[in-house]
Amino acid sequence: MTDTRKTQQFDLDMDGDTLREECGVFGVFGQDDAAALTALGLHALQHRGQEACGIVSFDGKRFNSERRIGLVGDAFSKPSTMERLRGRAAVGHTRYSTTGELVLRNVQPMFAELSTGGFAVAHNGNITNGRELRKSLIAEGAIYQSTSDSEAVVQLVARSRQRLLVDRFIDAIRALEGAYSLVCLTSKKMIGARDPLGIRPLVLGELNGAYILSSETCALDIIGAKFVREVENGEVVVITEDGVQSIKPFPPQPARPCIFEYIYFSRPDSVIGGRSVYQVRKEMGRQLAREAQADVDVVIPVPDSGVPAALGFAQEANVPFELGIIRNHYVGRTFIEPTQQIRALGVKLKHNANRAVIEGKRVMLVDDSIVRGTTSVKIVQMMFDAGAKEVHMAIASPPITHPDFYGIDTPEQKALLAATHTLDEMREYIGVQSLTFLSVDGIYKATGYEERDAARPQFTDHCFTGDYPTELTDYDEGSNPHQLSLLAEAG
Repeated sequence: MTDTRKTQQFDLDMDGDTLREECGVFGVFGQDDAAALTALGLHALQHRGQEACGIVSFDGKRFNSERRIGLVGDAFSKPSTMERLRGRAAVGHTRYSTTGELVLRNVQPMFAELSTGGFAVAHNGNITNGRELRKSLIAEGAIYQSTSDSEAVVQLVARSRQRLLVDRFIDAIRALEGAYSLVCLTSKKMIGARDPLGIRPLVLGELNGAYILSSETCALDIIGAKFVREVENGEVVVITEDGVQSIKPFPPQPARPCIFEYIYFSRPDSVIGGRSVYQVRKEMGRQLAREAQADVDVVIPVPDSGVPAALGFAQEANVPFELGIIRNHYVGRTFIEPTQQIRALGVKLKHNANRAVIEGKRVMLVDDSIVRGTTSVKIVQMMFDAGAKEVHMAIASPPITHPDFYGIDTPEQKALLAATHTLDEMREYIGVQSLTFLSVDGIYKATGYEERDAARPQFTDHCFTGDYPTELTDYDEGSNPHQLSLLAEAG
């Protein structure tokens, strides 16, 4: 059983022990009430960023912009706000920043008046040469209005010597490194783009003849749009009144989408790469059950992201599935000032044990990942406090040993539990009888592959393998490894 003193030693802010979603982008072109549809789409993408949101629309004469700190439902619920966002075209963004201040000037979509006219851009991902681009552009006379890496897109488009806007945009993205899905709006077109590896997701939809761009298919569902296809890796789609034009400005190469979209980030009701996220997570649980050897009485998910994997685990292991942890969905990040007394309550603010299904049982906890491990310590202690006879833990992903540079907010490497502890040390630290992580090959099997292709991996999986698929120009050994620049913010 976990030593209570150990638990007290790690009474940290629980918000520091989770992976942060990147951002969500959404756009509508050619539909009445485009901004209202965009607000609904952003609401479906709220899980991808809860700090801030914004919408830019075009009404045929002028661009209109509304950007807010806070949740989509709070920002775009007033009729007066939506009245200011007229037009048949709009783009939107919901944001979680990985670095820098949460200030209004960093909230997207970003907008600028260029020589070609108004230009708005919403970005999901992280530009890994953003700091170098910023330095060189400022040296050439550029005036930055934000501390966001996303502004590099606006600056590069503005300074391109190409004549046509689309050519300027392609000129700009050729200078970018890292991960990006972009949705841009001009007076005559909407543009979508994915980085050459397709690390960040972007899909194309259709609604009554209008075209939609979205980070996930679940946002198409909420407005009744039909899924058309995914925007391909390295593809630029240009949407006008005449339809959709596809441009491939990069040399062709196999895609490497981020594996964490399946593990954690995407909503379970989304479809990525033709695969149901929910079914993939269940299959991860089944694979995990085949790799774990613990003899238990009940399988309990760590809500909410651990639920599909726990269901798959329970089905494969033929062990009862129970909701042994009840989550309070109404506790926000700023619920109360996090004093030491409140920190001491720890995870109970968000989770409470369901003693009726735990007491006297050998419990298998299933979660999607372990970052710092502090939350796991508290949840395991909660199980013992509720009368569990034994507590085991199974994680439906491999150990996270390396930080991310593509829009996921991971701690620096020395703060990642798996980077500094052996498996047995992690088991002892968390306080469980056994600890199992899904193998790297197991996660590939769950997505339909026999194994990971070492020569050309099918996914971007660097958090587990250290195999970073792009240049990391801004990486500085002397700085926080997950923070590419003190001035850069992921989109």
